[in-house]
This record gives sequence, C-alpha cells and structure tokens, in this order.
Amino acid sequence: MGDGCRRVRILGLASATHDSGIAILEDGRPTVVIEEERLNRIKKTLSFPLKGLTAALGNNGEGLPGIDVIVTPWDQRALADNVMKAIWAGFPMSLSLLSLRSHTPQHNEIVILDRVIRRKFRKYLSITELPPIVNVGHHNSHAAMFFVSPFEEATVLVMDGYGDDAASSIYSGIGNRLTRRWRSSLMNSLGMVYTLVTEYLGFGGFSDEGKVMALAAFGDATYVDRFADCIALGPEGTYAVNMDYFSFDTYGQLRPFKRKFYDTFGPSRAPGSPLDDRHKAIAYALQKVTEDVILHIVRHTVAATGRRQLVLAGGVALNCVANARILETTDVERIWVPPCASDTGAPLGAALWHYHQTLGHRRDFELTHPFYGLAYSDAEIAAALAAAGLVAERLDEADLLQRVAADLAAGKIVGWFQGRFEMGPRALGNRSILADPRKASMRDVINAKIKHRENPRPFAPAVLIERASEFFYIDQPDPFMTIAPCIRPDKAHLVPAAVHADGTGRIQTVDRAANPRYYGIIEAFGKLTGVPVLLNTSFNRQEPIVATPSEAISCYLRTGMDILVLGDYYVADRNPSSVARASAAFATG
Repeated sequence: MGDGCRRVRILGLASATHDSGIAILEDGRPTVVIEEERLNRIKKTLSFPLKGLTAALGNNGEGLPGIDVIVTPWDQRALADNVMKAIWAGFPMSLSLLSLRSHTPQHNEIVILDRVIRRKFRKYLSITELPPIVNVGHHNSHAAMFFVSPFEEATVLVMDGYGDDAASSIYSGIGNRLTRRWRSSLMNSLGMVYTLVTEYLGFGGFSDEGKVMALAAFGDATYVDRFADCIALGPEGTYAVNMDYFSFDTYGQLRPFKRKFYDTFGPSRAPGSPLDDRHKAIAYALQKVTEDVILHIVRHTVAATGRRQLVLAGGVALNCVANARILETTDVERIWVPPCASDTGAPLGAALWHYHQTLGHRRDFELTHPFYGLAYSDAEIAAALAAAGLVAERLDEADLLQRVAADLAAGKIVGWFQGRFEMGPRALGNRSILADPRKASMRDVINAKIKHRENPRPFAPAVLIERASEFFYIDQPDPFMTIAPCIRPDKAHLVPAAVHADGTGRIQTVDRAANPRYYGIIEAFGKLTGVPVLLNTSFNRQEPIVATPSEAISCYLRTGMDILVLGDYYVADRNPSSVARASAAFATG
C-alpha cells in the first residue's frame, strides 16, 4: 500500500512509438502491463494501444473513472525543442528528421501526444472526459525501474537510441528519489549506432539488434580498430560518436552513414543475402566497441560514486553480453535489469516515476517476476481446444510435470503456456518453447521444425537458481534473461545446445517462489536427467509471442512442436485437418 488510505491508480500509456502499450500501477504495484503487439499481433507496433486499454479497462473504457492520472513516457516540450534544434542545425537537409518510417518513433504525434490521446479515446471509446495527463521524461521513465529493483541505493545507467533530451543518462537512486547526474546530447547515441549498423548488416533496426549481438560471436577483430574510431572514449566516463562516419543527426534513418563509413567498412548487406566473414567481423567490432564504451562509463561512475549496485535500463540494457562483462571486468557487485528494459517498460516506468518521484510515496514493492499480462481460464482453454478439434488430457500438476519431463528427456519439443503472459521482449516461462539442452543438435532441430530463424542465434538456458553458479560463472540471480555469462568448462558438455559460439549462455535463473510450475518442470527434468537446465525460447514463429490459447494452438499446429501444454491440459494430438485449418487461417491473417 502507498502512504495514506486512498488508493492511487495510475495509467501509463505509450503510443506513436515502437512497443506501444499500457500499464496500470495501483499504490506502487503493477496490476497489468501489456504491450500492444501481443494483442494486435503486429511486431513493434506503433498503434494506439486500444486492445491493451480495453483488456485492462473494459470494452467501453468503463474502468477509466477509477484512474487518477494518465502518464506518458515522453516530455513533449523537451522533444519538440530538441528536434527543432537538430533541424535548425542542419537545415534544410535536416527536414529528413521529420520523415516517418515503420517502427520508428513518430515525432509529429509524440510532440502532441496529449491531444492524440484525447482524440483516440473519443474516437475509439466515445470518452471525452479524461483524468489529467502528465508527461514524464523518457529517460526518467526508464530510470524509474530503480523503484522496483532489489536495491535501496544504486547507480542507474540509461542508454537507448534516444529519449526526448538525451541518448545516455546516469542517475543516483536512493530510496524513493532519483537524481540525474549526467546526460549525453540527444544525437550522441551509442544505441542509434548499434541500431543503424544492425540495418546496415541487413537486419531490422529497433528489433533485430539481438541478432547482431549473436552474430558477433562468429566474427574476428579485423575491423575493431577502425570501428573504435567511430566512437571515441573521453575523460570522466564520457564518449563521443564521430560524425565523420554518420549523418543520422541530419538525415535520420533515410541516410544514416557518410561516405567515410562505406569507404571504411564496405557496402551494406541486402536483407536475406548470405552472411560473409566481413559482416561477421563488423558485427564483432560493433559489439566489442559497444562493450568498451559501456565499461568505460561504468568504471568511471563506480569510481566517482563508490556505489557497486547498478540498474541498467533503455534498449542498450538488453545487450546481455555487455552486461556480463560489467560483472566480469568492473567493480560492480551486482546488476539488475528489468524484464522490460526497452520501451516495452516505458509506460510502467512513467507510472513509477509519477508515483514515487512526483507524489513522494515510499517504496514497498520489488519486481520479482514479469507475469503481468493477461491470463485465460480453463474454460477458455477448453473452448479453444474444442474449436481446433484437438483432444487433450487434463492432468493434475504432479502427473503433468512428470509426463512433460519425460517427454523433454526423450528429445520432444514442448510448447509451454501458463498463467499470465510476460511483459518485455523475452519469454520467461509462461509463453515458452522448452527443449532438452543435452544434445547440441537440438538447436538445429528447433530452428528447422519451429523457429526458422538465423542459425547464429542462441537459445537460452533456464536453470534452477540454486544450481546456476554450478553451471555458469555467475553469483547473482538473473530471472529476466539479461546476462550472458560464460558456461563452466566442466559443465559445457552437459548442456551443449545452450552454449553459444563464444562459450556464453543467456541464462534465466528460476526461483520457485516466482514461478512454482516453471521451477517444477525444470526440477523434474533435473531429477530425471541430472541436468537442472532446460532450453527456453519464445513461443512463436516469426510473429509476436503468443498471448491467447488459440494463438498457442495455432503455433503448435503450424510447426513441428511435439507436445502442447495449456495450463493443466496436455496435447499430443496432431489432427491433420486441424493442422490444415490452422495453416490456412494464419496465412490469411
């Protein structure tokens, strides 16, 4: 509970930017967090989060009167001022910054977001009277995840493509207060460099940076020295993007590179074309220099403040390889990265900032699990199975865990659907595909039968928290799959499918208290095989992670998954007519 007797309910809302969505905070505790893409099935959607709103507030928004304030994770005035400064600095060519591209923030809507929100509520829900709308700075929204971290005091490092007034920021967090200590300029952006080079390498910006991080493990140091010239390390933990190579400060993503970049690194890769050694080496250089910049900032900050607890937020915080290096090579004692470090968490962060920083309420909640999406009843699951023409067994928990553990040990691939879906971009045990890590070939099997994704990308090992340090070089929890430590050499042969090319594994530590059933299936598998680790990848196939039972059933039927578990329901049926119907329905949208 917050201070006083009256409940405070805050609606966080993000729209007109990738990862649009909503969050409701009640007395400092999240009750629901929904990314719109989970419901409208459009990856990285910029759409107004109507489906999320109606799921949380009712089809006609009837729950809105219970909301005290709406908060948005953008300071509209600051963004307008900074965009105009950038335009004037490079006028007239810089007018390109106002052009719109898919999956990139829509500046023209964000700077009038209050008006857009009022118009959309009126258009879609026939609601004309709204609670007050409050703007929270973008980096403030990211930094506010500190308030639900396990730390009473910490340094908070925010790094992303850009916010409304900065690309990187450092805060000091103590209790229920955050103080910003430093920020870079808006266009001095490590995150934008990573995104733009991701596009240069033929992948999708603002979505596929993880693919490049994985690809880097296959490259060599050929381009490291040359790439180091692209981002210079400065005094007191500062850095500077070398604009001799880049022109995104003038042309945005329409023309992000200058001739010097192409002269140095060669032509860009066409999407879908073969990946050669040059592409892998450039990915390696990008990753290595990114790590060097982050470590430079962190080392200076730790030395200056003496604080050894670190919260990371913003899209760059999803770079789990860099996060592991922080623990390995700096004096940081422990890091914490929320499951929604990217803009998927911005609505929740904005609500947290308003509740603690603006209203001054004390902290009494720690985020220990990510399950704040929607849940579906047994009746809804049974109805979806019947509609698909599938036969299912309903098992008690003990029998279910034993049956599924035996299936996994026999090499079967299991679609695992439980409870409320996760917030953030990772599947963390409620909308997951699970498999046996003991055979290296399992990665190829999953790719061939289900995921159809790039071979360099690893799958995550989920491990019982008390056994994590036995298999990995890590001595802190990581429940949200945000650190990629090295796997101990004497254990690598036990989990070869979980070992990436660089000897790391993007782990998830699983605590019984946070997710008893997910812990239970790993525990049962461990008792059966001696290995308390499962491969975990997201429950989807080239689409957003499934949300509903019918979406899970469709994915199961359209892929080579062997077993489907929906709550207590166990399915091994692959009715040919059901498969045909699911494939046809998906093809037609």
